[in-house]
Amino acid sequence: MKNLFLICFFLGFTICTAQTTEDKDKEAILSVMSFQEKAWNKHDLESYMQGYWKSDSLKFYGGNGLTLGWKKTLANYKRAYPSKAETGTLKFVINDISKIEDNSYWVMGEYHLTRDVGNANGVFMIVFKKIQGEWKIVADMSC
Repeated sequence: MKNLFLICFFLGFTICTAQTTEDKDKEAILSVMSFQEKAWNKHDLESYMQGYWKSDSLKFYGGNGLTLGWKKTLANYKRAYPSKAETGTLKFVINDISKIEDNSYWVMGEYHLTRDVGNANGVFMIVFKKIQGEWKIVADMSC
């Protein structure tokens, strides 16, 4: 009976620890996205891009097709959003965060841009991966 209690205790502890880790991961991912909203709303695209993996292997898929690389993605943002009038105010709505595997999650949601030049809304699916202890977007599909 004592052994059964110990097995149940350790099994319960392991499950609770895994849930706690997943909750912490999701909280950290949401923190990155909150930082991105604030940077975007200041028209600080370089800071906004800090949420992305600074690599030539970053993948961004949008209305203009596939873009590979952090620098090219930043250049596209700068071209499409040259001033505060175009960036406006960003609000993310997160509909789902799901674990893919250890240190990887997808996030599905909506973006809403309120702007003087006309509002823009759409959906996204991004993949976050923990790289060198930091959560980074490694793939983004937005439309």
